[in-house]
Amino acid sequence: MSEAPPQTAPKRAQPEPLSADIHSIQPGGGTCYRLELAWGRVRRWYLQRFRRGYLSRMAALRQGDPSGCPHPVLDPRDLKYHRNRCTCRWNTADDPFAWRERIPFARWGLAELFLMALPLLAITVAVNVWLTPWGAILPAIPLVLIVYFFRDPKRRVPHDPGLYVSPADGRIVDVAEVEHDEFIGGPAIRVGIFLSIFNVHINRAPCRSRVIRLRYSPGEFRNALDPASLIHNENMWIGLEEEAAPHRKLVVRQVAGAIARRIVCDLRSAEVLERGQKFGMIKLGSRTELFMAAAPNLQIKVKVGDKVQAGTSIIAQYE
Repeated sequence: MSEAPPQTAPKRAQPEPLSADIHSIQPGGGTCYRLELAWGRVRRWYLQRFRRGYLSRMAALRQGDPSGCPHPVLDPRDLKYHRNRCTCRWNTADDPFAWRERIPFARWGLAELFLMALPLLAITVAVNVWLTPWGAILPAIPLVLIVYFFRDPKRRVPHDPGLYVSPADGRIVDVAEVEHDEFIGGPAIRVGIFLSIFNVHINRAPCRSRVIRLRYSPGEFRNALDPASLIHNENMWIGLEEEAAPHRKLVVRQVAGAIARRIVCDLRSAEVLERGQKFGMIKLGSRTELFMAAAPNLQIKVKVGDKVQAGTSIIAQYE
């Protein structure tokens, strides 16, 4: 009796280099983005002129290659918008700004939070002091909404095998079959999630996976509930591959909306993400899509109308 041929390991996809049109983690730019870059130039001038000892320590602790970053990488703050353009990093223990990750607000939105919330706070206090406490309610409402929008609550990520968790908070608006997806290499299931301005807007990885391809498409800013927005709106397409065999491919797509006009995706090519790991956000109302390889053992755990939370809610499971 002849022996069965040995099983060969599934062929892994080769990560593609980051395209030139993805010049930062927020390729759509924006006013707050430009202000932060301008502040970075001032900060680096100050450090180079007055904090040379600090810069020497940071340079000694720095790992990886800063090549590709459009400005000098003096300390971890210089990687906020351009970590995807280089391999440079610092260990958490060596990062004097690691404490910012513990702030219960989205680090990618801190500039918008300060620039929008501080004036409203000043107006609220001034109205309360010089006019009437009741009048302070009017500016206090948008102040509360802005602070609420940029929140970053902790999430408990499930660890059972085969699970895909939601990449976004919001409401399921679409569960559909796709006849063929070019990246996945066959039929797929698409799950669409609509994010209102009241949802947390941080995106998280559906499963433990590796970044294979990133593609940015500038476009319009139609209402995310409009089917045409899927074709015409600005979006970031993220092709991933499961780290565990059989190394299925999946896609997450961040789609801008009528209010949300800034997509953040800080992923590097070939980077490995843990299930539930934060990788970006869409600033204000928007849509996130998840494409999964169709298979007989794929069980979809959600339906249209369900509310989901990123990193926590189970979207599907391969059994």
